[in-house]
Amino acid sequence: MFSVVNPATEDVIAEVPRTPVEQVDEIITAAAAAFPAWRAVAPGDRARLLRRFAELVDANVEDLAQLEVRNSGHTISNARWEAGNVRDVLHFYSGAPERLHGMQIPVAGGVDVTFKEPLGVVGVIVPWNFPMPIAGWGFAPALAAGNTVVLKPAELTPLTALRLGELALEAGIPPGVFTVVTGQGSVVGERLVTHPAVRKIVFTGSTEVGTALMAKCAPQVKRVTLELGGKSANIVFADADLEKAAATAPYGVFDNAGQDCCARSRILVQRTVFDRFMELLEPAVAGVRVEDPGLDSAEMGPLISAAHRDSVRAYVPDDAPVAFRGHAPEGSGFWFPPIVLAPVDPGTPAFTEEIFGPVVAVTPFDDEAEAILLANATDYGLSGSIWTRDLGRAFRVARGYESGNLSVNSHSSVRYWTPFGGYKRSGLGRELGPDALDAFTETKNVFIDTEE
Repeated sequence: MFSVVNPATEDVIAEVPRTPVEQVDEIITAAAAAFPAWRAVAPGDRARLLRRFAELVDANVEDLAQLEVRNSGHTISNARWEAGNVRDVLHFYSGAPERLHGMQIPVAGGVDVTFKEPLGVVGVIVPWNFPMPIAGWGFAPALAAGNTVVLKPAELTPLTALRLGELALEAGIPPGVFTVVTGQGSVVGERLVTHPAVRKIVFTGSTEVGTALMAKCAPQVKRVTLELGGKSANIVFADADLEKAAATAPYGVFDNAGQDCCARSRILVQRTVFDRFMELLEPAVAGVRVEDPGLDSAEMGPLISAAHRDSVRAYVPDDAPVAFRGHAPEGSGFWFPPIVLAPVDPGTPAFTEEIFGPVVAVTPFDDEAEAILLANATDYGLSGSIWTRDLGRAFRVARGYESGNLSVNSHSSVRYWTPFGGYKRSGLGRELGPDALDAFTETKNVFIDTEE
């Protein structure tokens, strides 16, 4: 067993099993055994089961949200959205089984058709920063396509995943089709990667772990979808609505205490308005409410653990160029205040490395070309924002910025009906959107000779 801790209070709130490798093998074997029958479920019936699952999640949104607050330190408003996102993703992909279309391709001498067929057992390994929605992004389309799923939550945040597993069974999803298994990544995650019956891995986490996982999948030519790190830029041009850009910038990086691979942890500001932007940014940062995440008024909660707090703190040494900082509670809990570093040299770790905490680096630029150069000066390419009133500039910069998800005059990154994924070391493949099932199916081509 291992202890699950409330990061806002440091209290132990649950004891969860460390599943041994032998039991992991049994769970994978059961998932493989359940696959033929699940794949054979009529599309309409599979759709109805997924809708029933979604309805049960909806009926339990508040309970799931409260559980996430205690387990992850997420603000209650964020946690309610996260539980609702699981519901919405299930509803969205419940329409997929009946729309898993192949093609008829014109050929000489016969008929050629394609089929989209499920892979088998899919291992979904999710991180601690967004336990519920990221799990749903993996298991919902996988189940819709006719695969069985073994879900491994992070050691720090297993509680909502376990509850979702219970709701799936309550909805009528057959045993073995969707199983949640807790334990260490070095045991459970490792076995999902190496077990030959697992045909695909969906992993969200650090780039370092993701690249190691990819290498371990290679000998079996095991399919992977990887959503990894980020160092996203928020680019503010002089013609932008500066007041709105400054007022929203803190929420583009400090949401979930900066523990977000899409966090706009670099703000690039055109030099002619740099000073004015900083004047506007300071009260916006000071206004971020860092408090008990169970309060409806909370806008930012604690970091996930003491070890992670130490990691974030290392990016703010005594000689760091701290322009200003916000406030955070004292006492128990893994609290850390929002911090703005400015101006930051583009060659420093705060500018190039993923901090994964409420620390943002602000750097000036002169023109479009330099903005694009600075935005791309990182190994990552997951998300980003562009603030300008010039539509032509918005398109030019968006096409030049090497990133999988961009927003203009906004900080949105994820919609379940649009594709999500990264460039460069931010990942491999795409999640969500209308084409997600392609990542969970094989394409089979069949030619039928019709000539006498």
